[in-house]
Amino acid sequence: MAETEQSSGSSHEDDKPPVNFNFIVPKKEISMVPDMGKWKRSQAYADYMGFILTLNEGVKGKKFTCEYQVSETVEKLLAMLGTLDRWIDETPPVDQPSRFGNKAYRSWYAKLEQDAETLVMAILPSDRHDAAPEIAVYLKESVGNSTRIDYGTGHEAAFAAFLCCLCKVGALRMEDQLAIIFKVFDKYLLVMRKLQKTYRMEPAGSQGVWGLDDFQFLPFIWGSAQLIDHPTLEPRHFLEEKAVNEYHHDYMFLECIKFINEMKTGPFAEHSNQLWNISAVPSWSKVNQGLIRMYKAECLEKFPVIQHFKFGSLLSIQPVKP
Repeated sequence: MAETEQSSGSSHEDDKPPVNFNFIVPKKEISMVPDMGKWKRSQAYADYMGFILTLNEGVKGKKFTCEYQVSETVEKLLAMLGTLDRWIDETPPVDQPSRFGNKAYRSWYAKLEQDAETLVMAILPSDRHDAAPEIAVYLKESVGNSTRIDYGTGHEAAFAAFLCCLCKVGALRMEDQLAIIFKVFDKYLLVMRKLQKTYRMEPAGSQGVWGLDDFQFLPFIWGSAQLIDHPTLEPRHFLEEKAVNEYHHDYMFLECIKFINEMKTGPFAEHSNQLWNISAVPSWSKVNQGLIRMYKAECLEKFPVIQHFKFGSLLSIQPVKP
């Protein structure tokens, strides 16, 4: 990929990261429903949401196939995800009476638990290796729960937090924006889908037919941003198999729809009612705004999701400074 997409305005991520981080191993801070106010006022919430929205702006109107820079850090992240992928091949599912939650997942997860810090250290600049124990926690949280053998939007949020932390320590930079979604996050989705299929993982805290999707949320936000002002594709078209098959290589939203179509049977309106409702929205910009609101309400403001979120020095529970 040849050229860097120039982003308007400068960003603090372009500056040299401050040297005064006192890295700590992140821990849970939200233990009761009343603690949720602490989360919404926290620096972590502001930084996390800012990260999601910055990436959302960056991909507006852009196809997967547009030109963008692929930095050394992005290459290292792809190699790390390739390692996780290879471990799935090396850890086949075991025979067991229960159809869901194959216990081989725990063996796969044990490898990550053991090697996470080493994997993260390989991605970080040499002067930032001391951040590895803190950032590795988000990587371990991003692939599902080894006790319940489930995966959901809280795990997906941990991966976004992992990427956000890499930006905060200067490993990823402003010019990596498109590659973060089109390369790294897309590869992460492929690995997560393989985990979900191979080990028959349960959806964590699934709302069933009333949730947007059993497992993911962010690719629908960023994927709808890609489609803003598309000359021919409107929201109603994602219900048409022909449009999905023709355009899923270019757009993350349609890639997600394709995966749902492969995994679920029966009428779309029955198995994915929320998405079916979205197809009636007149424009992609309205879909995008609505999904951001829904993400805050259904994921980030739900105690069952946020009780598992961990806070350290990079994503701090301290309130935003006025």
